[in-house]
Amino acid sequence: MALAASFLGGAKGRLLPASVPFRFFVSAAVFHILFWLTLFANAEMVVGFRGGPGPALAAVHLLTLGVLTIAAIGASAQLLPVATRRVLAAIWPIKLVFWLVVPGTALLAAAMYLSEPQAMVAAAVLTIVGLLLFTGLFADNLKRAGNLRVVSAYGWAALAALVLLAGAGGTLALNYQIGILPNHGAFALTHVILGGFGFMGLLAMGFSHVLIPMFALAPAPPHRLSVISFALAASAVALGGIGALADQTAVLALAALIGLCAAALHLHLMLRVLKSGMRKRLGLSFMLIRGAWVMLPVTLVAGLAALYGLAGPNGQTAFGFLLFVGWLLTFLLGILQRILPFLASMHAGPSAGSAPMLLSELAGSAPLKLHAACHAAAVLIVATGILLDMEALARAGSAIGVLGAAAFAWFVGEITWRLLRAQTPR
Repeated sequence: MALAASFLGGAKGRLLPASVPFRFFVSAAVFHILFWLTLFANAEMVVGFRGGPGPALAAVHLLTLGVLTIAAIGASAQLLPVATRRVLAAIWPIKLVFWLVVPGTALLAAAMYLSEPQAMVAAAVLTIVGLLLFTGLFADNLKRAGNLRVVSAYGWAALAALVLLAGAGGTLALNYQIGILPNHGAFALTHVILGGFGFMGLLAMGFSHVLIPMFALAPAPPHRLSVISFALAASAVALGGIGALADQTAVLALAALIGLCAAALHLHLMLRVLKSGMRKRLGLSFMLIRGAWVMLPVTLVAGLAALYGLAGPNGQTAFGFLLFVGWLLTFLLGILQRILPFLASMHAGPSAGSAPMLLSELAGSAPLKLHAACHAAAVLIVATGILLDMEALARAGSAIGVLGAAAFAWFVGEITWRLLRAQTPR
């Protein structure tokens, strides 16, 4: 409860202009639809994807960069200043990040789809410059976050992973053009681990230490256990990256086992927060969040099975799908269901003597119910299609995913439209 009060106290004075974070959220909603459409149109290439340029690689980056990273940038740019009680020094750099990363991601996905190596390199450079600029902005705010030591630790580790991730991504793009890597597959797996478990995974776990207590009106998790959980998670990411780069199965397996310990402790802390919280009915968003929590250990087990050839010929593809769609995307969508109406309500009022706009006035529940059902079905059906090597099943699941993504985009669009109306002078 104290953490929630600390987080919210004076938060309105540290808000960015609404147009700044919401441009990232709207872009992520568009890329979300494009991701599922690409999967639907190219299911035969996705089911047994083993890497290389083409529609499947484009779909991966529409998700990882277009949805996960862009939404994370928008959320971090707003939530971190609120949590640290330190406003951004200027607004224009985060706007510049948008104009570098969003067009860069769109061009990169198009170049991958069309298998154009030169265009891939150019788009990768544009995107990497934007990501490094965001890294600098995020780091500047983290330096002043002395009151959030565990969150800061996760943040610094996530930023380190992002820098390495950007470098690895640029190298992979260049390798498609001039062939400079002795083992492209090992480097690509390192890229996956740094992106999925490193940047996005650590960021999700770190912000959970602030957001879950705030949503549940609960105290923060115990500090010592939180530090142990962070140490295990960061060690697993580091070992995983090293093991992938060195192509060492034993090191990768050890990293997965340490990751399972980190996941178990993290989930124990989150469930402890929910149990001690004053708010027990947390709604539809927490069905997604709880589902994502289940998918975290499932993903690690799937990775271990794929590592030893126990998950079938498409085990590696299934592992990647569970990592990015089953765990990270599910968690992100659940969190966005919570923070978008919250941020919009703070931006929408009070003004000119009016009362603040209620969360219930910002968006209806029907699109979210449709989205949750479609997302759960799509994850289950596409994952099954990949494991069974059934293109028709993967295509059917992707079609359901398109419907769910459209419903979620309706939710984001409705909130944005109502926010714009509320801020328009009358």
